Amino acid sequence: MGSTNQTEVPPRSLGDVHGSVRTSHVQTWRRVFAFGGPAYLVSVGYMDPGNWVTDLSGGASFGYRLLWVLVLSNAIAILLQTLSARLGIVGGRDLAQACRESYPRPVNIALWLFCEVAIVACDLAEVLGAAVALNLLFHLPMLIGVLITAFDTLLLLALQRLGIRAMEAVILSLIAVIAVCFGIEVFWARPELGTLAAGLIPHLNNQTLYISIGMLGATVMPHNFYLHSALVQTRSIEKSEVARRQACRYNLIDSTVALCGAMFVNCAILILAAATFFRHHQEVNDLRQAYLLLTPLLGTAASGVFAIALLAAGQSSTLTGTMAGQIVMEGFLNIRVRPWLRRLTTRALAILPAVVVIYFAGENGVGQLLILSQVVLSMNLPFAIIPLIHFTSDPARMGVFASRPWVKLSAWACTVAIVAANAWLIQQSLAEWVKDAPQHQTAIWLVSGTVIAMVSLLLLWITFEPAITRRAIRAGAASDLVEPPQKVPLVVLQYKRILVPLDHTSLDRDALAHAAALAKAQGARLFLLHVEEGVTSQVYGPLSSTAEVEAGREYIEEVVDSLRHYDIDVETAVRHSSDPKREIVRYAQEIKADLLVMGAHGHGVLKDLIFGDTINPVRHALKIPILVVRSPN
Repeated sequence: MGSTNQTEVPPRSLGDVHGSVRTSHVQTWRRVFAFGGPAYLVSVGYMDPGNWVTDLSGGASFGYRLLWVLVLSNAIAILLQTLSARLGIVGGRDLAQACRESYPRPVNIALWLFCEVAIVACDLAEVLGAAVALNLLFHLPMLIGVLITAFDTLLLLALQRLGIRAMEAVILSLIAVIAVCFGIEVFWARPELGTLAAGLIPHLNNQTLYISIGMLGATVMPHNFYLHSALVQTRSIEKSEVARRQACRYNLIDSTVALCGAMFVNCAILILAAATFFRHHQEVNDLRQAYLLLTPLLGTAASGVFAIALLAAGQSSTLTGTMAGQIVMEGFLNIRVRPWLRRLTTRALAILPAVVVIYFAGENGVGQLLILSQVVLSMNLPFAIIPLIHFTSDPARMGVFASRPWVKLSAWACTVAIVAANAWLIQQSLAEWVKDAPQHQTAIWLVSGTVIAMVSLLLLWITFEPAITRRAIRAGAASDLVEPPQKVPLVVLQYKRILVPLDHTSLDRDALAHAAALAKAQGARLFLLHVEEGVTSQVYGPLSSTAEVEAGREYIEEVVDSLRHYDIDVETAVRHSSDPKREIVRYAQEIKADLLVMGAHGHGVLKDLIFGDTINPVRHALKIPILVVRSPN
């Protein structure tokens, strides 16, 4: 495949929580719970508001006859998500990282863009679903509800700071709310068990084909493969073959249980629609219509339970969608963006089309927009599945864990079915567009034909490139089960110039303690810098003389006397500026510092946004090691 730098080692997936969950401290059956969690975060993508629309439409139009589609889709999802988990456990890479180190940059950029479009489309469904739920529960206008969803960014960031286990617990709680709500709904609906069982027998015709494809596309989501391959790496797993084999087995259990739970929710939605709307010959095409029809058929309580489940589904899937976006951007581009910025960007891209449609087409256009988002997701599936199959089938990357022939055959059969379904879906969608706008027929076919040709070429390239070149996936990405890592010689660093910025707070004490210990041990010189930010200092610079400036000078003199008492060589500097970050960087470069020691204030995300953050801008501007000291109090 395309060449990349062999010595380059990508950062760990979800570096803040990578390997943070211990698994070796428990034995026997309890280890299942230590590994359990990643698949539940993935499973919420299989029951988001976009799935609801296709399930409701299928049940209302055809009764129980399409239950087999949900069962088949779930089997496909379990197979592919198992491959995704195996890639992360054995290969030590998430799917985006594996693509980046295996494909040429133009291909990676194209795959990244496709995945970003899929994430925005999924986020769009979640925005609309949450807005509909807020409208139904609190009678908020749809436009206001869409705008409110932008603020769930703070909720996500708060959960991330608590750790991956806390996020898994919250998501599992929301899944439980959805499952209980639909369990109650199905009990109230009293489905006909005999007819329900008949729906598990596969059968298709021209009438059911379109909605069946929509249900398949809505169930298997492309960004979930990137997400799962990263989430499994939050577990601390030994490097031995036995340990990884156990991890693969426990994650198979996790995936099966979680995705079967998602299948239960989807089946419950379809059964509810069949037992109420189909039985009473009520056609349903959107979420609002389903809510309104439930009241006369099952009572007001049923409608309320439906709306609560919808809100839980929208919030749970939006949390995991943001994590997938972070993984995709970092994996494909090897750049790290602040979580709040990443979240706001993705949410803004989803809100924009929602606001436009609601403003111009009214709330009646929400259903069509939801269906369109699922079409986009379905079209993106092959671009995630095909690389996944290639990577997990290659012995150079997976060693003894490379997929067996029957697994590869099953995965390729699923891929062929999905590609064929997408082709049919695209053809139907284009025919509808031409029918709705015949005056633009030539433009529609010209633009769509060009796009389809380019997309088809990319699809053919990622499908056949390994077979054409006959080259294994890069050895640099191979698992250490195949090629043991080379020993890295230990290098003892010698620091000569240690810079400590002072801010006249209790943080100075902790930063100076660590810096002094290093300076004493290695005979280094300490450089102390204080930046005066007052208005007088900004105007008059070194000539300024205020009580605050004088207090600062006395403070530095006391610090210097204390350090020299321990025979530590100290040099001080006072700068006057409105931008301490810039002065720290400038002074560090001026003295050619080889280590920077800074105290961390411990602000939360909101305070960082309000009061600013010094460490990160300095860290990005300097190319020297930085020791960040956090006060234990």
